[in-house]
Amino acid sequence: FLALKIANINWQSKLNKAAHHTSDYSSTEVILRRGQAFTISLNFQTTVQPWDNFTFIASTGPSPAESQHTKVIFNLSDEGASGWSATQEHSEHGCMNFTIVSPANAVIGRYKLKLQTDSGNKFSSVLLGHFVLLFNPWCPNDDVYMANEKDRQEYVLNDSGIIFHGVEKYIQQEAWNYGQFEEDILDISLAILDRSLNHRKDPSIDVSNRNNPIYVSRVISAMVNSNDEKGVVEGKWNGKYRSGTNPLHWSGSVTILRKWYRRRYKPVRYGQCWVFAGVMCTVLRSLGIPTRVITNFNSAHDRNINLSIDKYIDISGKTLHLTEDSVWNFHVWNESWFIRRDLGSFYDGWQVLDATPQEVSKGIFQCGPASTKAIKEGDVNLDYDSSFVFAAVNADCVTWIHYSNKRKERIYSNTRKIGKFISTKAVGTNSRVDVTDNYKYPEAGSLKERQVYKKALKLLGVSSTGRRTKVTRRRRRFSVARRQNMTVPTGKPTVSGKLNLDASPVIGQDILLTLSLRNLITDFKTIKVKLSASAVLYTRKPKTEILQWSRSIQLGSEEVKEIPFKISYSQYKNALMDDRKILVTALCEVRQGNSLLMEKDILLQDPFLTIKVFGPTVVHKAANVQVTFTNPLSETVTDCVLRAEGSGLLKEQLQINVAQMAPMEPSTIEFEIIPYKSGTRQLQVDLVSNHFSDIKGFVMLDVTLVQ
Repeated sequence: FLALKIANINWQSKLNKAAHHTSDYSSTEVILRRGQAFTISLNFQTTVQPWDNFTFIASTGPSPAESQHTKVIFNLSDEGASGWSATQEHSEHGCMNFTIVSPANAVIGRYKLKLQTDSGNKFSSVLLGHFVLLFNPWCPNDDVYMANEKDRQEYVLNDSGIIFHGVEKYIQQEAWNYGQFEEDILDISLAILDRSLNHRKDPSIDVSNRNNPIYVSRVISAMVNSNDEKGVVEGKWNGKYRSGTNPLHWSGSVTILRKWYRRRYKPVRYGQCWVFAGVMCTVLRSLGIPTRVITNFNSAHDRNINLSIDKYIDISGKTLHLTEDSVWNFHVWNESWFIRRDLGSFYDGWQVLDATPQEVSKGIFQCGPASTKAIKEGDVNLDYDSSFVFAAVNADCVTWIHYSNKRKERIYSNTRKIGKFISTKAVGTNSRVDVTDNYKYPEAGSLKERQVYKKALKLLGVSSTGRRTKVTRRRRRFSVARRQNMTVPTGKPTVSGKLNLDASPVIGQDILLTLSLRNLITDFKTIKVKLSASAVLYTRKPKTEILQWSRSIQLGSEEVKEIPFKISYSQYKNALMDDRKILVTALCEVRQGNSLLMEKDILLQDPFLTIKVFGPTVVHKAANVQVTFTNPLSETVTDCVLRAEGSGLLKEQLQINVAQMAPMEPSTIEFEIIPYKSGTRQLQVDLVSNHFSDIKGFVMLDVTLVQ
């Protein structure tokens, strides 16, 4: 017996990568997608005999086992029970070409491939090499299959994107570098799976479950935050960020993921919702799961899942922290595309995942996947965490005045405030697409939306007052009011009002507003107005009071009065948080009438930053970039840093110190990029300063292979 000896193993890397849509990965590894054929060529030093039998063994994980589908043994034949198959193609003397096909439900991860030969009951085995197997949105039998090629290009292959933020009436966009194909990112994504609690508890079971995008995406939602498993990003919403990076300073996932990996899995400080979502999008796209980033404006955080967000204020209009419920100006999460074998085909499609650590789910800070169709239909009893997401987009909002004698008066109830302008980046462009209709039925004049809301209340065992009880709605409402010393408003309002901005507010300038009050009846009215303004976080949590005044306003019969006021730069400059948000509240107490509450979310605009790239952008050829920005303040600013990054343009984040910026004067900085990948590329620029929040901008570049 003479063992077969292999002189050369050719994994046909270029051919296979092109066929499997993995050419963009900056890796020398063989990267393949499941459910699809790949080719391997073997050159033998010894002659292959007709009686030689070939058996392939593919294995993954620390304890491969056929029973766990982490080890498969298949011959040169038709597809076996494992779903793996190998066939011999046209071969020349001394060289054999094999086509190997993995099943569309194969476990994803890093594999070993061995060839075992049987020649007259004499066995020999040789390691052919390693490969990484990913989910395959191009394969109709894969759970993550996506039929539209433009969608696949956007949600799997696009390595940059846009994340929307701001407030509902002033939506802003920010560029984000996903960079899922950059060096080390796929390795890091696989390492994230290997660091999970599930893997540490039972590695073999964990790896065997990696054939299921439901399982994999849920594990990633837990691992992107650091709360339970020493995951990637540590969240922080309060205080200073001296021991880490301000969440607003991040412009992409690559730097974060590499930092976590290179520092031996120490959580990266700090992140907030858009950072968690950006990182999770990178990881899931790198593994082959179609994923996008979603922003929900006026997003409810309903701690007790009673679908009612209660806010309490005192008689001056100041927010009281009597409940853990909150409404964030915006919240960012992810959607991934796959079928739901656990729920039924109706719930296939986009699934919500949220890595921001807000509430525990089955004992761990994780959220999803929750089917958007389940959320829209009010099926809040379905896995996973659909009730939490339903509340985020569909809870009712109730505001109460809390008096010193513990009496409460309900002054505001809104069924339409929560879940506005749910947004994502369009396919193929940077424009905003509104996907609110995917989450709920129209709220204006729609009976269906209220029917779904009531269905959700019933499934959660919650009465219409927000109490977990079976008492009828009408009786319960007033009995609760009496027992808890509440006042439920009755009758029509006698006064209406509105807070208006006189001009777009720009950082460094005074903010001009007008309070408009209208008497809706013919009787004379005296109104006591208590107005306050506070610097707030994007979670709408007040941090520093800026302004407070009160005055009495007399309104004649059906009279309208406009009261102008301003918040000067000197008043807000030391109070403003990095979020650049101010909440103005006007509480109007009407004699012999219901109280009136008005709120205005103000987002101060930064000056624009312009980016110019000179000449054509060509792979491996330098291009000059010029960035111009203006100091928005009437004072000299020092110690600024300009940061730039972009997949395919800069291999590491670029940082340039800006020594000094004169008051209200433009400044220009120039630097060089050398593109290393062709195609449409996104260059992000961020001016960081201790004196004002980040000024960010981006430009899209078409990089060619030859000039």
